[in-house]
Amino acid sequence: MAVILVVDDEEPIQELLKFNLEKEGYQVLIAGDGPEALDILEKKQPDLVVLDIMLPGMSGLEVCSEIRRIPKFADLPVIMLTARGEEIDKVLGLEIGADDYITKPFSPRELIARIRARLRRMKPVEEENSILWQDLRIDLDRFQVFVRGELVELTPKEFELLRVLASHPGKVFSREELLERIWGYEYMGDTRTVDVHIRHLRQKIERDPSNPVYLETMRGIGYRLKG
Repeated sequence: MAVILVVDDEEPIQELLKFNLEKEGYQVLIAGDGPEALDILEKKQPDLVVLDIMLPGMSGLEVCSEIRRIPKFADLPVIMLTARGEEIDKVLGLEIGADDYITKPFSPRELIARIRARLRRMKPVEEENSILWQDLRIDLDRFQVFVRGELVELTPKEFELLRVLASHPGKVFSREELLERIWGYEYMGDTRTVDVHIRHLRQKIERDPSNPVYLETMRGIGYRLKG
């Protein structure tokens, strides 16, 4: 289930988007201003942001600019939402890193279509219970991984680590989050476990582990599968 952060100070718009997005199966987070949006972004790490330009205090353009300054959100899809129709706003929004732009009043159906299109670009292809991402193929039924067509032998924990990262390419996972998801509470606190398994994974799937093209370290934050 994708998580959508809606940033708008108008309660009717919040309710309209929450109702329609939840009806489509999305989880919806709501923020009424820029600082609240950035706080939720850091804590919840949503999959996409619907961002109104006209916000009290900190404008949507400023919020978008702040989002793009954070390395782990460099690829986070942002759709700008505004009552304005001037071309200058659209140009500014796209120049500072927005992915799309829709003007109020809008059709919820059109916005949902744009959201789906953006999320599809961020997700790997899933076919026959497999995850396909560039020249990686993860067979979820047989617990097998193929890199450039060659079978790579992974331990169960290495497989699960790669599966989690490959299911959300571009999303940064902290070491603590990976520990909780894969090893459980008994390993909490020993983040070196994650570092060791990432190193082993790189040795098995990267052409040059010292210059990885799949598993990217976000210094001081964690890891992600990069595109």
